[in-house]
Amino acid sequence: MDDLTDWLGNSEERHDQIVAFPANALSATLNHDTQYVDGSSLPPLWHWLYFLPIYRLDQANYDGHAALGGFLPPVKLPRRMWAGSRVSFLNDLVIGAEARKVSTIKSIQQKSGKSGDLVFVTVAHKVFQHEACCVEEEHDIVYRSAPDKNAMAPVYKTSETLPEFSYAVNPDPVLLFRYSALTFNGHRIHYDQPFCIETEGYQGLVVHGPLLSTLMLDLIRQNFPDAAVKYFQFRALAPVFDTMKFKVCGRQTSTSEVEIWIRRDDGVLAMSGFANLSRP
Repeated sequence: MDDLTDWLGNSEERHDQIVAFPANALSATLNHDTQYVDGSSLPPLWHWLYFLPIYRLDQANYDGHAALGGFLPPVKLPRRMWAGSRVSFLNDLVIGAEARKVSTIKSIQQKSGKSGDLVFVTVAHKVFQHEACCVEEEHDIVYRSAPDKNAMAPVYKTSETLPEFSYAVNPDPVLLFRYSALTFNGHRIHYDQPFCIETEGYQGLVVHGPLLSTLMLDLIRQNFPDAAVKYFQFRALAPVFDTMKFKVCGRQTSTSEVEIWIRRDDGVLAMSGFANLSRP
């Protein structure tokens, strides 16, 4: 940890043109017919399709991610996942204009859990367009020990809340492949089944955390089409695999707040979150 503290405050800036193709490709992947053109507003969380880190193939780590030690600290624990985010949507990102993203390492924490050592890295992001800040985000990354084949299976919390609205998703490998391609995500847990099972100790291909959270806000857009999402936070609680169906669930808890969650078909609560909405 003494070495990792040197990465606190580490910062990088990326520039990108917010073009229509990634948005249209994600729209089709989510089974929507909406076509985005220059001047269209980008839906919330779809900024994750841009500012992607491009690295050479021979610079990839064993798991397909970029080797650590550049912007992110060189955590020696082998498994890495997106644990959650807190996102404020301040202004619309508009397709057809350039934007920039500033990222800073905000915190690094080491903990021990039932499954071994953990390191949490929180990265703060700000996205600007036309000099206005459009998105502020805190992104939690967790690094975990290698799986212990002799350890007891984890016990996850079940989802008992009844949704007011929901839809079912069958996360087949094509969906996972498309999202990996759109986000230039080479992490092998999303497409390499032998690696998932034999190396990472998972039951199957892992559904991306950001894909799940994107589906959660897609549920909001379907049920509150005239509302604007001003704030969203989510936390990953259990993995979702391509071998299981799941439901994206929601219920309105006040005039401006909606609770959203992912419920696996075995009843496990896989992701929890809520969104604050602004209505005309």
